[in-house]
Amino acid sequence: MPERPDSTVTIKKPWEIAISQGKRLAVTMEDLLQRALATAGLRQPDSTIAADAQNYWRRPSGSHWAADSHWRDAPAFQDNDLWDRIGADHLALFEAGTRLTSFTRPWDRVIEWGCGGGANAVHFAPRAKEFIGVDISRDSLEECGTQIAKVCDTAFRPVAVEVAAPESVLGDVDGGCDVFLSFYVFELIPSPEYGERLLRIAHDLLAPGGLALIQIKYETGDWLTKPRRRSYRRGLASMTTYPIHGFWELSERCGLIPRAVRLVPRNELDERYAYFFLTKESA
Repeated sequence: MPERPDSTVTIKKPWEIAISQGKRLAVTMEDLLQRALATAGLRQPDSTIAADAQNYWRRPSGSHWAADSHWRDAPAFQDNDLWDRIGADHLALFEAGTRLTSFTRPWDRVIEWGCGGGANAVHFAPRAKEFIGVDISRDSLEECGTQIAKVCDTAFRPVAVEVAAPESVLGDVDGGCDVFLSFYVFELIPSPEYGERLLRIAHDLLAPGGLALIQIKYETGDWLTKPRRRSYRRGLASMTTYPIHGFWELSERCGLIPRAVRLVPRNELDERYAYFFLTKESA
């Protein structure tokens, strides 16, 4: 007879359920407090949040950090295929965007802003001649390079960046790129105003006719979906959000041409994601 699938179900003990619920409640109350303080005018300046972000990302510091940085060996990616699907899904989305925008040029040079542990890079790098990873963490850059080397021989160029000085990358990267990528980064930056700096950098890094795919977390008008602007370490994934139309218009002001946007209300990582396809006018 065929072997029956394992139907074992792990049942949590009452005290385990109580602790889990207590932790979720504590996180919710902390978020409400920080948002109330920000609404009352007690926002932290970008410089303070940037320093906190730099301190958080600059070196490995446990399982949460590894998951946030999308390292393959993070506990969150064990016993599942989520790490591989992150990059595979983004590649499929980008390929759909190339057809939508009639982007047919070779992907000779690809830049990913916030490459982390390489979940996206291992899928995009085999399509490129050179893959440039930009990240705050030098450890993540090394890990990204290691993962790329396992799947292809594409040249990998790591570029370390300080949160307070993202424009320094313009001096580190000579020439333009055909493709600019940024996933799960814009919700982690200090403020919406900081995001304008990144968009202007993306414009300068893209070659004429290049295509960018940038993901943000969008707000819905509800108080709880607006930018947090305080206490980075305790709420980094909600630090910065944008109205969908607001990011579209901001991209235009930065010289990028919005061509399409795809909304993902919820997935296995989080919720309220918007993916913008942006092009740079051909010379």
